[in-house]
Amino acid sequence: MSLRINSDIGEAFGAWELADDEAIMAHIELANVACGFHAGDPVVMRDTVRRAKRLGVEVGAHPSYPDLQGFGRRAMAMDPDELTATVIYQCGALKGFLEAEGMALTYVKPHGSLYGTGARDETVARAVADAAATFGVPIMGMAGTHHESAAQAAGTGFMAEYYADLEYDDDGFLIITRKHVAYDPEVVVRRARRVIEAGVAETASGGEIPMRAETVCIHSDTPGAPELAAALAAALGAAPSRS
Repeated sequence: MSLRINSDIGEAFGAWELADDEAIMAHIELANVACGFHAGDPVVMRDTVRRAKRLGVEVGAHPSYPDLQGFGRRAMAMDPDELTATVIYQCGALKGFLEAEGMALTYVKPHGSLYGTGARDETVARAVADAAATFGVPIMGMAGTHHESAAQAAGTGFMAEYYADLEYDDDGFLIITRKHVAYDPEVVVRRARRVIEAGVAETASGGEIPMRAETVCIHSDTPGAPELAAALAAALGAAPSRS
């Protein structure tokens, strides 16, 4: 067993750039592309899709709350129907760029606070899953949370995910920070191997929690993200380095 590497990517906007997407994408298999509401504009989405096509990387939509200033990492109160429409809107924009390149939308992974809130809140998770069902694609999220149960209820598939560059609390939920910190590649690789070999993940307190995953995430705004992705790819036998 191995973990496919995914990354939240395409998170530039206008003249502002967040990360070295080219370097990161050389080591991943799944690109979670920002859809404009926390980052990413039409040109960035187009160029990110083209880069993914050139490197043979699958693309999923990475929708968020409409929180550009807060980078989608602030919770927002939205009616379920409004939230579903918001996610459909974002996924539809990305799907247009994918179709222009002859590519398919392969999954939906909520971003930031939408991801964290959905894990805990069934109503939020169902709103996102209903949007994914519109496109007939699976949800990427945390196993054993409302992400998974909502995907099952909506009839979509589900892709279980582990985060290599965020901490988990003792209840099994992510500790989502506004700004990510650097991680030692050796620590990241060791933790990922623990998930594969023992089905457990380390917590911020030093404990362990059950962890089922088929993909592992590296954020593009984590310092040293290309090095982390490369270390994981080499250690896990995932995507070969491409350029």
